Amino acid sequence: MSDGYVDTCIFCKLAKGLVRAEIILQDDKVIAFKDIHAQAPVHALVIPREHITALWEVDETHEPLMGRLLTTCNEVAQALGVGESGYRVVINSGPDAGQSVDHLHFHVLGGRKLAWPPG
Repeated sequence: MSDGYVDTCIFCKLAKGLVRAEIILQDDKVIAFKDIHAQAPVHALVIPREHITALWEVDETHEPLMGRLLTTCNEVAQALGVGESGYRVVINSGPDAGQSVDHLHFHVLGGRKLAWPPG
């Protein structure tokens, strides 16, 4: 597992190109793609290529990557046309928060008025 790949993780497989997705953008650190279970007209996921199970595994060594993930969320919102109208970035960490894939991912949601509080 030297490159952080976990063979049972669907997002690791996607990042390696083993699973198809509608890619919005990608680079050597992150990949962004449309969510197949969209909860809003615009719903994309932004993931690190490195396997990180959840936000609780992040420490100070991940700060550059976390910054890149957030700037990617902004780039995705711009690319999908909600950068000006507004969008929400959500990280679910753990089953009680609704995390369904054990690979850190950011949801970028928009395209309609989003209610508050969520959930």
